Amino acid sequence: MRLANLLDEALVAHHLKAATKREAIEELLALVQRKFSDYNYKTILQSILDREEVENTSYGRGIAFPHARTDAVAEMHIAVGISPQGLSDRTPDDKPLQMICLMLTPSSIARLYLQTLSAFASFGRNPENLAAVVRATSAGTVIDAIWESGVTVEKEITAKDLMRHDVVCVTPNDSLKRVGNLMFRHRLSALAVVDKNHKLLGQVTDKELIHAALPDFKTFISNLNYSMDVEPFEELLKREDKIKVKQLYVTNHEVVHPDTKIVEVAAMMLFKDLRRVFVVEDDKLIGILLRRDIVNMIIRG
Repeated sequence: MRLANLLDEALVAHHLKAATKREAIEELLALVQRKFSDYNYKTILQSILDREEVENTSYGRGIAFPHARTDAVAEMHIAVGISPQGLSDRTPDDKPLQMICLMLTPSSIARLYLQTLSAFASFGRNPENLAAVVRATSAGTVIDAIWESGVTVEKEITAKDLMRHDVVCVTPNDSLKRVGNLMFRHRLSALAVVDKNHKLLGQVTDKELIHAALPDFKTFISNLNYSMDVEPFEELLKREDKIKVKQLYVTNHEVVHPDTKIVEVAAMMLFKDLRRVFVVEDDKLIGILLRRDIVNMIIRG
């Protein structure tokens, strides 16, 4: 089913009057209220704002996805607003918000809600799609632009729907210093190791970094009176430019195809006690899926 099939012209504002995301949310809620007057809109608005407190739903690329699962509504409603001039809210990539996709759903239809949210995220990854809806001159042409994008709402949520596309990578010849800097900068506990063709070779984790400093850790644990001649972490810092990723990385990683069902990925993570899996297609790394991504999307929406 095409994403555009779920949209209603009455719930599309092709030229928002709002100056901020909060104002845009209220403007779109007013469209929903005009068509479905029996809902408690004070409760609905508070549910949306509570979700915004948990995590800002402005994810970059000029699009925000405010949403709420609340039994104050009887069915799923999608309202879309376009702001050609851009909203003033701060965004992760400093691009002004130009498209607001507001989603409301009762808890009883969480599956379609997640699939639709994923479809909007897919729509937003192509900058040409945003440009097309910003050019639209009516609610109908906004929906036409979304139709022309070809984005569909899939029956199953898969790895490609939740994976992170911007994977932080290193090569075998990169230094330990670069690994440490990237981990610190991006707040990561592991980095993918790839070759020049972006083929996944393995991963280097925080565990490997600690092991590089404490290669004899088993001796240390078995004999707490074991004396070290030097401070291991200081020694590691002295050699961080000389130690290469190829000396550290491991190959005990797990990979999945982008079309692998998210339920299967979650089961694999539980069975093998994995924090992350890499998404590979045509022998190339295209994404990474973290355990917390599943929690954030499925549990928190």
